[in-house]
Amino acid sequence: MNSNIQSSENAALVSLSKFIGIVRRLRAECPWDREQTHESLRPMLIEEAYETVEAIDLAVDTGDYTELKKELGDMLLHILFHTDLAREEGHFSLKDVIDAECEKLIYRHPHVFGDTKVEDAAHVSRNWEQLKRREKGRNSVLDGVPVSLPALQRAERIQEKASKVGFDWTDSTGVWKKIREEIEEMEEAGIGNRVSGFGSRVSENMSPYTPNPIPDTRSDEFGDLLFSLVNLARHEKIDPESALREATKKFDRRFRKVEAKVESSGKPFGEFTLHELDEIWDLVKREE
Repeated sequence: MNSNIQSSENAALVSLSKFIGIVRRLRAECPWDREQTHESLRPMLIEEAYETVEAIDLAVDTGDYTELKKELGDMLLHILFHTDLAREEGHFSLKDVIDAECEKLIYRHPHVFGDTKVEDAAHVSRNWEQLKRREKGRNSVLDGVPVSLPALQRAERIQEKASKVGFDWTDSTGVWKKIREEIEEMEEAGIGNRVSGFGSRVSENMSPYTPNPIPDTRSDEFGDLLFSLVNLARHEKIDPESALREATKKFDRRFRKVEAKVESSGKPFGEFTLHELDEIWDLVKREE
């Protein structure tokens, strides 16, 4: 091993040991840290994960990795904290966590640590899923996708897993056909029909305060369309979660500029017509 690499690893181990010591001292001496449990830390862990994703986006967009370094440190703090809680309770130690992960990585990479031959990354991915399923004794290829994942991400993971056993279109042509079908079904379900807010196919003689006797399927149909759009994104190698995040960020940026122009005009926002606001919006787009 290169001496510089060895020196860097040794330094990292010293820092990790210091970090572990700080966490244990906090658990022993800080009233707030002493009260924490796996359950109480759960929402904070989720928040830190999202902050790390945001830091990754910032690093990619600007080349500034300062925030990513900080957020990864916060994530490591949570890992050490949960591990120390488990150690105190007699469940497992940090060594157990690391050993288990090393064993899993070696088992799931037989093309690296064994004699298995693979053709490409897709072949590696298929092997990974097969080994994972065998290892965990799962009954379905869809097992193991967390229900608590963001909806777009979970839809993508479910589709990926189904695709690995051949349940998928060969290209996006079939996906486009499905999307058109879903749009037609949405129209049939009354989405976009503003005649009544109680669902589709309401009788003209029915009171607007009378619930529609026909089940409202609009939410189901809209969900089917979203699911198909995620499938299209997957086929086109687009991360739907990131794409929607970026689209929302873009809208946020442009709308704030619209607000600034409206404010500078001296005219209250509510006195602008939609047509006038659209013209300002188009101006903002052209100025970008």
